[in-house]
Amino acid sequence: MAAFVRRRDELAAGEGVPGSLAHSAGASRQWVSDELTRAAREVAERRREEGEAWVARLWRRTVLAVWAAVGVLLLVQLLTALADGWSVGRTAGLVAALVSAALLSAAAWLHRARGGVLAPVIGEDNRLSTSRTVAAAWVLLSVFAVLVLAVELAAAPDAGARSGLLAGLDLARGAGMVTVVALTCAVAVVVRRTVTVRVQGRRLQKVRADRPRAADLLTDDAGRGAFSDVQYVLISAAAVVFAAVRLAGQPDRLPDLPWGLALLVVVSTVTYLAGKYAESSRPVVLSVVRAREVGDLHAPIRTGDDIEIRGTGFVPVGATDPDRLSRMVVRIGSVHVHAPLIPVRGGFTSPVDTALTVPVPAEVEPGRVEVQVVTAAGAETNRYPIDVVE
Repeated sequence: MAAFVRRRDELAAGEGVPGSLAHSAGASRQWVSDELTRAAREVAERRREEGEAWVARLWRRTVLAVWAAVGVLLLVQLLTALADGWSVGRTAGLVAALVSAALLSAAAWLHRARGGVLAPVIGEDNRLSTSRTVAAAWVLLSVFAVLVLAVELAAAPDAGARSGLLAGLDLARGAGMVTVVALTCAVAVVVRRTVTVRVQGRRLQKVRADRPRAADLLTDDAGRGAFSDVQYVLISAAAVVFAAVRLAGQPDRLPDLPWGLALLVVVSTVTYLAGKYAESSRPVVLSVVRAREVGDLHAPIRTGDDIEIRGTGFVPVGATDPDRLSRMVVRIGSVHVHAPLIPVRGGFTSPVDTALTVPVPAEVEPGRVEVQVVTAAGAETNRYPIDVVE
């Protein structure tokens, strides 16, 4: 990437451009764009390989994290047992943790090419999904609570003790917990469906990330903090911790989640879902004008001229790297024109999210033609008519 940046800045300063192209601004610009496109694709290929290797190594780290959590649980139980001694509940919790860790380790090995334990919460865009992660946290806590009750039930000395443990599964005691688990799981399914429908309907653009990151839980695809995601994760994390503490204090029943806290999670969930519905990044062409150099005469659009397409949403969120910028295409009539990369020191003047500049090739027939932009995510804009004169 550092080599690409140096090369881009050199070409932006006019260094390294063949002298035979100096007489033609269009030819030299196209040559510069092609050089940068080849370099950008090499950088993208290196980044893709690095991302795949990182994900392939991730499963071992997830397994270590799972067993480290079991070790922390054992240490906490030993410290708390110094006060009132070892109990059946502590044994049940440790056995449930061992069983859960074994199952998660097996799942991590089976999905070792997709991130191990994190495979179910990695979305189709190769980012950590906030909705799936929150739902997975509640599901794991529920499974752990049921396993604790199962171990205690197996170790119960008589029928009375078993009846008391079975009473801990009554809906009246676990209604708040069941409601939150059902809601978060439903939201995870609805969000996935919503994103798919909006992408297919060209109302939302999604590009694949190089690899998942923990920050994906709190940010949008561009890495900017998202309020709906942050509040959903924070409130859900606080509720999960509260439920875990209640389970530690009363291991003979499902965590008793107060309705006030459950309602807070419901409000947070609705806010998160509304934020997902409000997302929109549909590309739109607002106007097309003839690009005019300083000192150039005013004139209509002719073949060979540059046109500046103004609008919004041309660069999808998370698609600002040069390789994806080079994949933008403009249809001028029936002719497909790849948007050239126009470098300046520190970046590019075109294409950007609100404008891009392309030449009108000689293959375009004079008359009224339509201009349409195809973004790196594959989304198409509206068709904007222009008049090309001879």
